Amino acid sequence: MVWNTAGSMTSLVCQWLITVLVVRIAGGYEAAGVYSLAVSVFGIFSPVAQYRMYTYQISDTRGENTMGEYFTFRLLTDGIALVGCLAYALATCSLDAVPTIMIFGIYKSVSLLLDVLHACEQRHRRMDYLGISMILQGLSSLGLFALMFWLTNDLNVTLIAMTLGYVLIGVFYDLPRSQQFEKLKLGIPIPKAWHLLTYCAPIVVGALLVAAASSVPRQYLAFDMGEASLGIYASVAAPVAVVQNGASYVYYPLIGYFADYYAERNHKKLVGLFARVTGGITLVGILCAILLELFGVPLLELFFANNISEYAYLLTPMIVSAVIAAYLWFLSDLLIAIRDFRGNFVGNAVALVVSLVCMAPFVALWGMNGVSFTLAASSFVGALSMALSFALKLRISKVDAER
Repeated sequence: MVWNTAGSMTSLVCQWLITVLVVRIAGGYEAAGVYSLAVSVFGIFSPVAQYRMYTYQISDTRGENTMGEYFTFRLLTDGIALVGCLAYALATCSLDAVPTIMIFGIYKSVSLLLDVLHACEQRHRRMDYLGISMILQGLSSLGLFALMFWLTNDLNVTLIAMTLGYVLIGVFYDLPRSQQFEKLKLGIPIPKAWHLLTYCAPIVVGALLVAAASSVPRQYLAFDMGEASLGIYASVAAPVAVVQNGASYVYYPLIGYFADYYAERNHKKLVGLFARVTGGITLVGILCAILLELFGVPLLELFFANNISEYAYLLTPMIVSAVIAAYLWFLSDLLIAIRDFRGNFVGNAVALVVSLVCMAPFVALWGMNGVSFTLAASSFVGALSMALSFALKLRISKVDAER
C-alpha cells in the first residue's frame, strides 16, 4: 500500500501540476480547455484500452496467461481504443483539437502498456518496482511538459516528448525488472485473445459507460458554456482528484485477497475486509475533504492566479461527488474480483442513464456545479445497484456453501 500510494500520489500530483502549467505558461484557459478535452475524450475510450486487464491479471493466480500474452492483448485493445477515439473526436470535436486528442491517446496508451509490467510486478509482491516506476513517470512527464511547452508553446510537440519519456522508462526500468519473473515473449493465440475479448466484454462495456457518465457532462459543459468554462472547471477539479484516486490506493492492492476469499468461500474474511475498505475510503474522503476545504483556495490561487479564487464555490460539490465516485470504483473492481460481470455492467449502465438524464437540467440550474451534482447522482445510484449485486452474490455463495 505504501509503495502503491507513493507512486500513484506522485504521478497524480505531477499530472495535476501539468494542468497548472498549461494555464500559467499559456497565460489563459484556452489551452487548458483543449488539454482537458483531450483527457475527457480519451477517457471515454480508456476502458477499451485497459479492458479491465490489470484487475484480471493481478487476480490470475492460476496463470491462465503469460505476461507476453497480456502485453500483446493490451497492444490490441490500445489500437481498438485509438480508432474509436479518432472516430469520436472527428464526429464531436473541432478539427483543430483532433491531433492533440490523438497524441494524448498515444501517450496514455504507452502508459497502459507499462501497466502490464506493473501487474506482473504486483503479482510477484514487488510493488516497490511499480511505485518507483510511477514516480519516474510522473516526474518525467512534468519535467518534459514544463520544458517543451515553455520552449514551443505547442501541446502536440510537448505530448510527443512526454510519450518518448514513458517509452524510455519502460525499456530501461520496468522491462528488466519484470523479466526477473517472466520473460516478455510477444504473441497470443487467437482463441485466447477471443476468449478475453468476449469474456470480459460486459465489464469493459460497463467501464465505457461509467467513463462516459463522467466525461460526457464535461463535454456538455464545454458545448453549453464554452471551452474556457471547461478549462476553469478542470483546473479547480484537478486537486480534487486526490480524493478519488487516494481511495483507490486503499483497496487496489487488496483486490487479489477479495478474489481469494470468495473462491475459498471464506465469507467472514470477505465481509470483514469489505467493511475495513469501506471505512478506509470514508476516512480518506473525510481527510482529503478537510484538507481541501482548508487549503484548496490558497493553493488554487497560488498555482493558477487569473482570479481562480472566485470559482472556489466549485470545490465542495466536487469533493462530495469524488468520494461517491471513489466508492463506485471500489464496488466495480470488487464485482470483477468475484466475477460478477453482470452486476458490474448493470451498475455502470445505471450510472450513465442517470448522468444523461441529469446533466442538461443540472447545468442549466447550477452552471459549472451542475457537472459535479450530475456525477454525484450518477455515482450514488450506480454504487447502490452494485452494492445490491454484491449482497445477492454473497447470499448465493453462502447458500451453495451450506449445500
